[in-house]
Amino acid sequence: MSASTTRRKTINRIVGLLSGLSAAIALFLLASILYTLIARGLPAFNLDMITKSMAPTGENGGLANAIVGSLIQVAIGMAIAIPIGILAGTYLAEYARDSKLAEATRFVSDVLLAAPSILVGLFVYTLLVATTKTYSGFAGGVALAVIAIPIIIRTTEDMLQLVPTPMREASAALGAPMYKTVTRITWRAALPGIMTGMLLALARIAGETAPLLFTSLGNLNWSTSLGKPMASLPIAIYQYAASPYEDLVQIAWAGALLITLGVLLINIVAQLVVGRKK
Repeated sequence: MSASTTRRKTINRIVGLLSGLSAAIALFLLASILYTLIARGLPAFNLDMITKSMAPTGENGGLANAIVGSLIQVAIGMAIAIPIGILAGTYLAEYARDSKLAEATRFVSDVLLAAPSILVGLFVYTLLVATTKTYSGFAGGVALAVIAIPIIIRTTEDMLQLVPTPMREASAALGAPMYKTVTRITWRAALPGIMTGMLLALARIAGETAPLLFTSLGNLNWSTSLGKPMASLPIAIYQYAASPYEDLVQIAWAGALLITLGVLLINIVAQLVVGRKK
């Protein structure tokens, strides 16, 4: 065996060992986070937490209004972000790959991906809260949408670009117009990846706190009005986790566990749906 072959095999073993070690560290950290959430949050995870609204310490309050507020604001954010993100990603991948507008859109999308979420909150605060003179659940949903849109745009574009060109050519050869090729061929072929991008966006905005502090603010009372301050689970966790009262801290851990389980459940359901469609 030559010296070069021995050297290549040695390097290969070292790289494989480092890769396996890195994967083990990542799994250990993830398992540690899940263990901490379960150990600290499970004792306070009961029926009162999901049926009672937030209340001062000692009154056995829950997170019902925060849970409903989060669902409403996340739903608003995704309802705005999904069509904009998918259509923009489709335009970049199918209609204007090398145009100046496409390059500018990609640049802005990349900037938004790296922008701190607190800046998004300040932007929406200036745009909606300052002009309407009130915090609102709708403003919170818009802030979450601004965060989700670039994620969906980039993943949609990347997944559509992975669709083989002969599939488009075969559709065009059969006389199908461009919009039918996109909706019936490329979208269907890229559906698992597009759904993954939507899930990534959902997971990102589900736990965002900073944008909501400047937009929906939070509310200790039950409120589903989109024009008024609205409670949310991340803000409730943020407020309770910093509380000096142990019962509120326990509720904060239970809320963190609830968010984690919710995102995990959504991922499992989505994977099952995508698997059936495949």
